[in-house]
Amino acid sequence: MRISQVVAPRLSAIVEVPDPVPGPHQVLVEVIACGVCTSDIDVWRRGPADGGAPVRLGHEFVGRVRAAGSLSGRFDVGDIVTGLGGDGFAELVLLDADSVLPVPAGLDPVYAVGEPMADLEEALARTDPRVGDDIAVVGLGFMGLGILQLAKTRAPGRLIGVDPNPAARERALALGADLVLHPDEVDAAFPQSPLDPRPRIVLEVTGVTAGLETAGSIVRPFGTLGVVGYHHEGTARMDMRLWYKAVTVVNGFCPERPRLIRAMGDALALLASRRVSYEPLITHRFGLEGVDAAYELMDARDPALVKSVIMP
Repeated sequence: MRISQVVAPRLSAIVEVPDPVPGPHQVLVEVIACGVCTSDIDVWRRGPADGGAPVRLGHEFVGRVRAAGSLSGRFDVGDIVTGLGGDGFAELVLLDADSVLPVPAGLDPVYAVGEPMADLEEALARTDPRVGDDIAVVGLGFMGLGILQLAKTRAPGRLIGVDPNPAARERALALGADLVLHPDEVDAAFPQSPLDPRPRIVLEVTGVTAGLETAGSIVRPFGTLGVVGYHHEGTARMDMRLWYKAVTVVNGFCPERPRLIRAMGDALALLASRRVSYEPLITHRFGLEGVDAAYELMDARDPALVKSVIMP
């Protein structure tokens, strides 16, 4: 099979390797599409460690079962599946059977990549949204627009999107936001007053400290701030005014695979019901030779980009 791997800073190469063979509890999947995730861009920028082996990326896969181990259970050859893990910028990917779920019938596989929506569904559920809550999403990239759609299924009062990119704000309106704002408009839109118009739940999906600061300024007293953005390494400054507002801060990351698989099942059901859709979010498609082009587009912060997928 062919697989793409990072061999130097900002440089990938395709190599031929033997087809993997599934063990008893594994499935071998022929990749149909694999999402290009922001969390991997630093690895692509840096390349392998000095003297280290090439790095294989791609963990947002959907594909067709090519072979299944003797104890893998419910999967048959030809089943369309998605799940967690794997080196997905390849023609084939080997996965643990308990990290894979079937894609609902009738759903285009390209729009059924399960891992990102599982992350978002799990993060949103932990903020405990209730019917009628005002919910704000700060950061309207791929993950922000995804969680905005998921929040819409909770029947919020107002659904608010915040982003400096006008194209992102337009997409949020098209996906059901009631109000969109540039970060510079936030203070005027939410003046502090006895009636306090600020939302009870604010979801930060930027992955940068400036986004955390904006999100912290929006959330009302006794509200909940969900930190969903991927903040990579190091530290981020905490606005201690959150303490004076008695705000609950929820870490949106989930390290437990069973919880994510449950959340993935919920997200796939929403995708199958068309209450949530990837279709407006996947803006670019590349072959296996286009991995670097996809990351370059992301690195340049092209305003036309929401999400790229690699289709071997």
